[in-house]
Amino acid sequence: MRLRDLKPEWLNNPKVWRTEILAGLVVALALIPEAISFSIIAGVDPAVGLFASFTMAVVISMVGGRRAMISAATGAVALVIAPLNREHGLGYLISAVILAGVIQIVLGSLGVAKLMRFVPRSVMVGFVNALAILIFMTQVPEMYDVPWAVYPLLVGGLALMVFFPRITKAVPAPLVSIVILTTITVAAGIAVPTVGDKGELPSSLPVPGLPDVPFTLDTLATIAPYAFAMALVGLMESLMTAKLVDDITDTHSSKTRESIGQGIANIVTGFFGGMGGCAMIGQTMINVKVSGARTRLSTFLAGAFLMV
Repeated sequence: MRLRDLKPEWLNNPKVWRTEILAGLVVALALIPEAISFSIIAGVDPAVGLFASFTMAVVISMVGGRRAMISAATGAVALVIAPLNREHGLGYLISAVILAGVIQIVLGSLGVAKLMRFVPRSVMVGFVNALAILIFMTQVPEMYDVPWAVYPLLVGGLALMVFFPRITKAVPAPLVSIVILTTITVAAGIAVPTVGDKGELPSSLPVPGLPDVPFTLDTLATIAPYAFAMALVGLMESLMTAKLVDDITDTHSSKTRESIGQGIANIVTGFFGGMGGCAMIGQTMINVKVSGARTRLSTFLAGAFLMV
């Protein structure tokens, strides 16, 4: 990480370091269940999604154009590549991720990202609201056929999220909610569904390697349509998220660098056996709006904490 990406006066500011570290921790905790869920959507082992979130966050923190934006395994990418994995297997999926990264670098170098300035604000608002509805709808099934204790814990968690910031913003409300509810659940021995119920966590670090596919034109013809679709979907979501953060923070970011950075991150992720990804608006809002992060440090730490 380059120190020039942080303002000089921030380097010796304990408040900034505290904000960035806590923000990274909150985002990492939020990434775990989502990465596992997106792995299930793509039809792969949960470790594939977790490795993707780790490598995407760490790499994009160094090469991305938008500070404090979170990139990881996403549902949009999972939906695009799920048919490829189902029909041809994991090797082809990983190959498509690498090729998608190459396509994103090419599109970024050609200046496609500059077209984002023509996207009207109404489209941005619709994008954010639609995503909020989709996220809410994915949580509704988690409230059916569960122990009764889930409901008071749910109400308590929402109350902490809403009212704790009125007391202090020194510590992110999501982190306070997670710590308090986890402590109550463990101390009282309350049986509730956990992240572990969604899939087994990996027990080792990812190892780089080449995808297990034949390097032929037939393979290229198979993965190319999926890779191109993934590249476009990933860039659109990433650039719209970057533009949203620009508006929230009243700062400018390089969309061309972000496009190229997304491509590099996906290539690295593919070689480490991950399912690829793009910017995540939900986690980015947690990082920027809820936790108050403004630098690349929070993005890097989100990936690092996730692996820990």
